[in-house]
Order: sequence, then C-alpha cells, then structure tokens
Amino acid sequence: MRASSKRARLGTLLIAVPVAGYVAAAGYLYTFQRGYVFAPGTLLETPAEKGLEGVEIVTLERGDGVTLTGWYAPAAEGQPTLLYFHGNAGSMSGRADRFRQVLDSGVGLLAFSYRGYPGSGGAPSEAALFEDALAAFDWLAARTDRIVIHGESLGTAVATYAASRRPALALVLEAPFTAALDIAGATYPWLPVSLLMRDPFLSREHIRAVEEPILIVHGTADEVIPVAHGRALAEIAGPRAELEIVPDARHSDLWKRGLWPRVLQFLEESGAVPRPAG
Repeated sequence: MRASSKRARLGTLLIAVPVAGYVAAAGYLYTFQRGYVFAPGTLLETPAEKGLEGVEIVTLERGDGVTLTGWYAPAAEGQPTLLYFHGNAGSMSGRADRFRQVLDSGVGLLAFSYRGYPGSGGAPSEAALFEDALAAFDWLAARTDRIVIHGESLGTAVATYAASRRPALALVLEAPFTAALDIAGATYPWLPVSLLMRDPFLSREHIRAVEEPILIVHGTADEVIPVAHGRALAEIAGPRAELEIVPDARHSDLWKRGLWPRVLQFLEESGAVPRPAG
C-alpha cells in the first residue's frame, strides 16, 4: 500500500509540475504581451532636426483627453497626401529618410505618433490605435480629399482598418501580416493564443472590406513577418490587390530597394497621382 501511495504521489507531481509551468507561461504572455507588440522608442526629434523642411508639428486631441503628436506637410498641386502609419518600434523621426522620399516626389505627408510612443500620451492598444487612425484620416480629410493610406509592419493593420472604413485613393501595405494573432500562434504554437491575445489585429478580415486599389510589398528574406503573409493578404483581397515581391529584401530595407518608386508607379497606374508629362 505504501509503495502504491508513493507512486500515486509521484504521478501527481509529474503531472502538476508541467501543468503549473504551462499555466505560468500562459499567464506571463497574457500579462506582458503588449510589451512584445508595442516597442516605442524614447526620442522624437523635430522635423527641422531631421532636415525635413516644410513639415510642421501638429496635434490631434482625442475625446479621452489624450494628445497625439503628428508631422504634416501639404502636397504639391494635384498630388495626394500620404497618411502614414509606422511600425511597432522606434518613433516617427526614425522614418525621416522615408518621409524625405515622399516629400521630394511632391506627395504630401501626415504621420502621427501612436499612443504611448514619443510625443503622444496614453497607452497603445488595438482599439485605441484603430480609433485614432480614423480620427487622423478625418483630420486630413478636412484639408484634402486626395488621401493614400500607407502602413508599415504593425501599421499595416492600422492602415487596413482605416481603409476599410474611410474612402481613400489607395492602400499601400509594406511587409504586412495576415494578423498579429497568426504571428503569435506560429511563435507559441503550444499556447491558446486566440484566447490570450488582447490585440489580434485581424488584417485578413478587415482587408475584405477595402474597396480601393491595394499594393502589397514584401521581401523574400523578411525575418520578422514571413513573405507568405503578404501573399495570403493579396489572395484574400483578390483582383483589387497588386503584390510586389522583392527578392532578398528584409523587413526594414524595402525603402532602400525601390519601394517608393514602385509605389509612385502604382499610384500613377491607378490614377491616384498624375502621370509625368511626356
């Protein structure tokens, strides 16, 4: 009887230890998940400090008392304005080289720092970023009706949501994912991420409601979001989407590999920007 009792206790212990570890891992992911999704930088330089002439600092006051900081430059005559939603890491000033390409082409720019990111108050969440995106679109729509929505990485989810609910000229997705939930599921296949994840960012669902032309640009060597995500989104979007696969491009070097000239070509072909004379 004693040997049997010891074996029973040992069996219970062998079951309890991994179960406790599993529960602890799930609890940790649930509690700290936003620290993985959102990685704000600590510094937001001014447009002048980054050499962006003609870009002014603007603010967007939200109904809950949060103030967002943005950069704005109007477009040249006849050109659209790019509503830019940045990725999950760093700040707007880290995208200055990209913004310079946009402005040099005559296209206008509006970019806001997410909640909890340098220059903006509050704390980031999917719901808050989505509502802020619509407010940013409406702010810009009061100044121009020629808006192109551009999303980078995490910002592709924000951009896709905005485009599904506001009438833009076009939507550009740079290294997008089908859903943050899908990325988490592939990273933690042994956890019930669909039950744990607070901010699923389901672009694969929202893109079905986007009516404007879509350009998806993705690199084959993307080490953060596999190129299969871009391919899947293009398939879901159907004929209104164009897919540009850039050989050997990684997650953050698409702009160095001709992304913006490709975007301008796409916008010319879709009629969002005027074709060059001659």
